[in-house]
Amino acid sequence: NYFQRTMGYHKHCDKCYNVHCQVPAQTSVSCIVVKCHKNCGASLHMCKQEEHQLLCPNEIVPCLNVYYGCPLTMLRHRLAKHLEVCPASLVCCSQEWNRWPISETDLTFYRNVSENPVVNTEENLDVAMAHRDQEQLFQSIKMKNIFPELILEDSAVQNIAAGINSPADNACCSVDSGEYTENGSAKLDEELSQEERDTLAKCTDVTSIQNYSSWEKIFNKEKEGCKQTIKNLNKGEKGKEKEDQESSTSKEVNIAEYNMYLVHNGVMLINFGQLAACTPREKDFVYGSLEPIEVKSVRTFNVPTSYRAKRNHLKDPSRKAQTTHQSVDTSDLGISIEDLPKCEEVSTTLLCSLEKELKGHSISESVSTDGLYTDIGTQTYIFSSAPFKQDASLADVIAGKPCRLYLYIEAESVTRRHNKTSSAFSYMCGHYFRRDEYCFHFKNVHSDIQASLNGWFQQRCPLAYLGCTFTQMRFHPTGQEAIVKFSKDGSTLVLQPKANSSLCAGGKTFSPKRNDAQNLDPLSSLPLEIIQHIAGYLDSFTLSQLSQVSHLLREVCATLLQERGMVSLKWEKKKHSSEGSSWICQKKVWKFSSQFSSVDRWSFSDTPSMSNHLGTCSFYQREDRTEPVALPCLGEVRDKHGKLKHKR
Repeated sequence: NYFQRTMGYHKHCDKCYNVHCQVPAQTSVSCIVVKCHKNCGASLHMCKQEEHQLLCPNEIVPCLNVYYGCPLTMLRHRLAKHLEVCPASLVCCSQEWNRWPISETDLTFYRNVSENPVVNTEENLDVAMAHRDQEQLFQSIKMKNIFPELILEDSAVQNIAAGINSPADNACCSVDSGEYTENGSAKLDEELSQEERDTLAKCTDVTSIQNYSSWEKIFNKEKEGCKQTIKNLNKGEKGKEKEDQESSTSKEVNIAEYNMYLVHNGVMLINFGQLAACTPREKDFVYGSLEPIEVKSVRTFNVPTSYRAKRNHLKDPSRKAQTTHQSVDTSDLGISIEDLPKCEEVSTTLLCSLEKELKGHSISESVSTDGLYTDIGTQTYIFSSAPFKQDASLADVIAGKPCRLYLYIEAESVTRRHNKTSSAFSYMCGHYFRRDEYCFHFKNVHSDIQASLNGWFQQRCPLAYLGCTFTQMRFHPTGQEAIVKFSKDGSTLVLQPKANSSLCAGGKTFSPKRNDAQNLDPLSSLPLEIIQHIAGYLDSFTLSQLSQVSHLLREVCATLLQERGMVSLKWEKKKHSSEGSSWICQKKVWKFSSQFSSVDRWSFSDTPSMSNHLGTCSFYQREDRTEPVALPCLGEVRDKHGKLKHKR
């Protein structure tokens, strides 16, 4: 190896592991035994010192995540312990939950929540988190997937539809004025020159050119199916030749086997008209041949072209049920399209997405009733903002419009109603944390708060179904005065301590945009050593907020990045001159996570009872009854007394 070439190859040292080796040192056979100069306790031959550096526990080496951004170096035996706090060893939280659109029967509460600005605060955790999930949902729903017929066409396609053709497109449209053969096909080869055909082949202004790859896959599958069919036909011909040879040798078929075959399969052969051409060894299937069909779901199954109808459909036409083709659309209503009511974009889009999510198909989808008949169904939607752009999402459609809450404030953690991997109504936390922070994040945010938010951690008025928006928090961290809030900037739950008003410079506000010494915040006026000492006690989320106050505090927080922060690589796609591309690391990004101080225990807050609110709740209406009401049992008592009097 390399060390043997540089230090000299010693035949004895190569296989010697004896600490007390007594073989005399010779130039070509062996060398002396020495101890590691890093004081790890190892004894080895001198020629193996350079090789020992790859294993020595006291050797200074870079972190295992050096290629992921960690700049630290340390002794080799500390690598395992360092991975627990390594700034480049990050964990992505994969906690998932589901949130469904509200129904039309629960609009009162959600309308009041959306219209009341006091409710849309950071302290209403369920409403704030529902708004966050709703924004994520609206950005993920693409209008072209829900309403492909309402998507705005490209400019090139519009020009072709309007008859405005470019010189390059004339080759594509010159067929309109050409001659046609008897079977209706255009004489392209006679009218187009070689140059025009080359231009036509390179033309990209073709309708649905983006579906070329999908079509190519389908054509390849059909081509492979044809090849397989040819192979089956060849095998069938060879089998017939073999049977002819066997019949020529006067070999008779076993009559008992043939009769048993007819007993089990005779009905099928008669119904499908194959008994005359049937033999005991062939034509066992209803279909004449099998071709490959791409089936994604039950509704995407197409009837094979080789399917033959049953004889009872073809035997007696007079017995066949009379059918008519009937189209039902908006023209039957007797009103014009302009007078039809407009659909609301959000509710309609969510309804169509929910239909496809739960039932696996779109509303009014065409359905095959059997192998011969298909019920074609369509649904027309009219939107005031249609047509939509090609890459428009639901968030782009409603941009600039007042948007209310369309999702339930209650979230589901586990469900069996749909597939999470392809669900539009499943949400993932997706926040990154250091490995030593993740356990506290999952416990405090997801297990303690989010899992028990509705009805336990946060209590709402019992009359919320009538429209009351009152809510109160029932818990706070044990041993500290703090409240749980939702940070819209960080899109996560945070813990905010209740600060004393005397610490805010008499309630005066400061502007962080001004850098003069007279307008510094109270914390920046302290000595630098004290500020660094205070910053060492802050959690990651507080450090990320503190770094945005002033340049001085940002520099102080930067000194804690390697100890408290995390680093990740920012990748950039670079295109090469050879029409290829690759991803390169543009820079390293240092930041603090959104983890707040860990909470071991929660205590009940000193909040008044919900009965105190019911005494003043505007939705709590008492109904006083002064008229006497007869109990059900009194009628039976009266009947008994009447019978006793009658007997007397």
